[in-house]
Amino acid sequence: MTTAGTLTVAGLGPGDEALITPEVRAALDAATDIVGYIPYVRRIAPRPGLTLHESDNRVELDRAAHALDMAAQGRRVVIVSSGDPGVFAMASALFEALENRPGTPDDIDIRILPGITAMLAAAAQLGAPLGHDFCAINLSDNLKPWSVIEHRLRMAARGGFAMAFYNPRSASRPHQFGQALDILRDECGGERLISFARDVTKPDQCLHTVTLAEATPEMADMRTVVIVGNADTRRVGRYVYTPRRA
Repeated sequence: MTTAGTLTVAGLGPGDEALITPEVRAALDAATDIVGYIPYVRRIAPRPGLTLHESDNRVELDRAAHALDMAAQGRRVVIVSSGDPGVFAMASALFEALENRPGTPDDIDIRILPGITAMLAAAAQLGAPLGHDFCAINLSDNLKPWSVIEHRLRMAARGGFAMAFYNPRSASRPHQFGQALDILRDECGGERLISFARDVTKPDQCLHTVTLAEATPEMADMRTVVIVGNADTRRVGRYVYTPRRA
């Protein structure tokens, strides 16, 4: 009888190799198999005894099922995500696949290893724009209707939250971020600060803060994290911060 292996979902952080945690590095060093979206797997150096399994970004459940199969065969499998695996990433997909697979061995050791998500890395580079209550919203409508995103944007703005946006604008949906900006201007006014952090922690990092009145859709793409402050968010020198008393 095959002894079940281990299955780890690990966050590789936002891009800078120095931001990968020692816990994640140890899991990668012990792995027999690395599974993930193509650019994330290619961050892992090949070595003897390690098999790299690349797949497209649109097959998360298939990727998770493949990882479960290999772990059930006794292998030490690591699914890699960028940022933190529990933030719009593979940890949730793994548990969905597990729920849909009756008969998966109970003795598979599943661990979720946190990483530094792009939202927090961007906030640190900017100063402290998420210093008080905030929310994170994925602006992609691949897994939920745009009407739901619009509703959540309005409710978050009315609730006085600072907001961090993932996947703001892609080639297949270039118009929706403009609609999001219109909603924010309608709810928050034009003077609210909005920051764009592109390729955060990478060599080509670019940070840009403007008011909502000055923001344009072209300031964001899929490599950009967007952070909108609350009514009390302000600049001090080149930094942006939200007071904790807000």
